[in-house]
Amino acid sequence: MKIFSNFESGNIRIVKAEQPDDIRLQINKDNQSEFYQWFYFRLETQAQVEHNFALLDLAKSAYPEGWKDYDVVASYDREEWFRVPAQFDGDTLRFQVMPEQCSMYFAYFAPYSCDRHQDLLHQAQMNYNCTLETLGSTLDCNDISLLTIGEPADSKKKIWIIGRQHPGETMASWFMEGLLQRLLDETDTVGRALLDEAVFYIVPNMNPDGSIRGHLRTNAAGINLNREWQSPSLEQSPEVFLVRERMLRTGVDLFLDIHGDEAIPYNFVAGCEGIPSYDERHARLENNFKQALLTITPEFQDDYGYDKDAPGQANLSMATAWVGEQFHCLAFTVEMPFKDHNLQPDAFYGWSPERSLAFGQDVLAAIRPVMAQLR
Repeated sequence: MKIFSNFESGNIRIVKAEQPDDIRLQINKDNQSEFYQWFYFRLETQAQVEHNFALLDLAKSAYPEGWKDYDVVASYDREEWFRVPAQFDGDTLRFQVMPEQCSMYFAYFAPYSCDRHQDLLHQAQMNYNCTLETLGSTLDCNDISLLTIGEPADSKKKIWIIGRQHPGETMASWFMEGLLQRLLDETDTVGRALLDEAVFYIVPNMNPDGSIRGHLRTNAAGINLNREWQSPSLEQSPEVFLVRERMLRTGVDLFLDIHGDEAIPYNFVAGCEGIPSYDERHARLENNFKQALLTITPEFQDDYGYDKDAPGQANLSMATAWVGEQFHCLAFTVEMPFKDHNLQPDAFYGWSPERSLAFGQDVLAAIRPVMAQLR
């Protein structure tokens, strides 16, 4: 029996693994950070033998409440990712599995590889309406890639969508894939109608360093990018610095920041209620967008989510708040679950890559009803 995590996005530390009935593991922290929650490893062993796993020390993890009612994601072929039931006692997550094959992967959520990310970028650029540009480099010398879709014009709305500020939230990458598929599908009238009125600026992966390193929440320097938007630097957060610089050049009429939430088993959005300039127009725009999305898909709901900030109390170092205030525009954080969407549960797959992809397509469609109101 062997356990490996020496691959892209891999993260696990072996405490004990001599016998299949007593495998004890821990999750490594993000580099220069106290955050840990993302895991991804491969088991190589004898098939048809029960294996008992214990993930230890989770009371000190980034989001201990995220382990309650959470089931592990697993795969034999890295294409189909299914759920393995797990039990959490407040500090240890235990799960049992009898592998059907000799090699099996386990992860916090279905990984999204750098190769798939590059395929997504370069397949997108094959569309006549799309250009691929590298804004600069990360601290680990990875590309910060921007897709510009549509023909720029002063009369057109500027729509910015970013994903994966927190690298362990891989559902954001699957969401981006679905959104781009629909936007670039020349037979899809929603995408065509949107591009008649808007230019899209899309950063599918804001944090390639953390994605490769197997981090939950930070970049190579241990910096949480979603706390850098007021004063980013090339030394600590070049990802935000360069994207923010381009936003200031283009302007923004609508902004979406795509994430995953460890604890809340629903899809939801978080708006800009606490920014200083929040007004009735902003509230009306937010409500109209949410109503459109509620109409489009049962995968969205607006009853469960984060508490709304009190007036003037928003954290302007976060992307959605900073963009909403800087550009006086509609801005949302879009959150998907690591567990399942409890209003539409799926015991075998839970929230999945396929559902994330479809949700990206639905969120794109919800933009059109508010387009004329953006400015």
